[in-house]
Amino acid sequence: MKLGINLGYWGAGMDADNLAVAREADKLGYSVCWAAEAYGSDAPTVLSWVAAQTERIDVGSAIFQIPARTPAMTAMTAATLDSLSGGRFRLGLGVSGPQVSEGWYGVKFDKPLARTREYVEIVRKAMSRERLTHEGAHWTLPLPGGPGKPIKLTVHPVRERIPLYIAAIGPKNLEQTGEIADGALVIFFAPEHAEETTLGSLRAGRAKVGKDLEGFDLVPTVPLALGEDVGALADQFRPYTALYVGGMGSAKQNFYNQLARRMGYEKEAAEIQEKYLAGDKEGAAAAVPHELIDSTTLLGPVERVADRMQAYAEAGVTTLSLSPAGFTLEERVAGLRAGVAALERAGLA
Repeated sequence: MKLGINLGYWGAGMDADNLAVAREADKLGYSVCWAAEAYGSDAPTVLSWVAAQTERIDVGSAIFQIPARTPAMTAMTAATLDSLSGGRFRLGLGVSGPQVSEGWYGVKFDKPLARTREYVEIVRKAMSRERLTHEGAHWTLPLPGGPGKPIKLTVHPVRERIPLYIAAIGPKNLEQTGEIADGALVIFFAPEHAEETTLGSLRAGRAKVGKDLEGFDLVPTVPLALGEDVGALADQFRPYTALYVGGMGSAKQNFYNQLARRMGYEKEAAEIQEKYLAGDKEGAAAAVPHELIDSTTLLGPVERVADRMQAYAEAGVTTLSLSPAGFTLEERVAGLRAGVAALERAGLA
């Protein structure tokens, strides 16, 4: 199992620290550095900045939002980043959510699975430098009856095939991800619930194309906090968990809430969402079960973190992307170093 680092969103006032974290991860031998986007900083600019100031670590989008760009534009960006980084780019895609897709981008959030499948097909075709043609429900290239003609990408990526990942949570999305992608970007992954929440669906998708999970990159982002008091460490992540389970989406459409329910927290997930959407964020955070936080994070001294890393590896995780807690560079770098120490202690390095 390899380690990654997830920088999250840029522009929150810690940009210089984020770059230092990425450079330290590069020195420590981390496999990949991911950056996200929502409706603030864009991921491609951040990744080009990081790639220019690192040497070995891959840079990956977690994620490029599908409603933000046409598939051809995404292919151009991926090919450019791969070229500029010397073959170190990983393309992560996701549909985002209804509020961002429709409120920020003005793109209807409908048929996300079909849209993702078609998007990936076009992106792959464009990155392979075929002349681009496509007839689908969401895109037609070239547009019929006009001056457009099939053209091909002029940039030559370093690699013939840039690794393509999809951020997936729901069973149908995970199954399709197993079918059409090289890896899955997941969140709130608990090794104890891996089969029913993640692996079963991924395996079903791989089987559709005559493959198994061998060579498929399963990449959960996992918060990390070091210390002796596991309960206090877990409490740090109550607002974070409540935000996703309670407030990320609407009452009818919250993928993270549905995930918590599939993990057995039916009653708790309903209470968290009810309180969060009513404006009681503190009450929502208090309603998050300790077990939910503990099973989806890495908490405690290095020895305990190492044990949990072993559980992640046994559950099929191939790249464990850490998100070290802390508001100072020193705290986050300490988390990076502890991650390496824990991996070595677990015998996984």
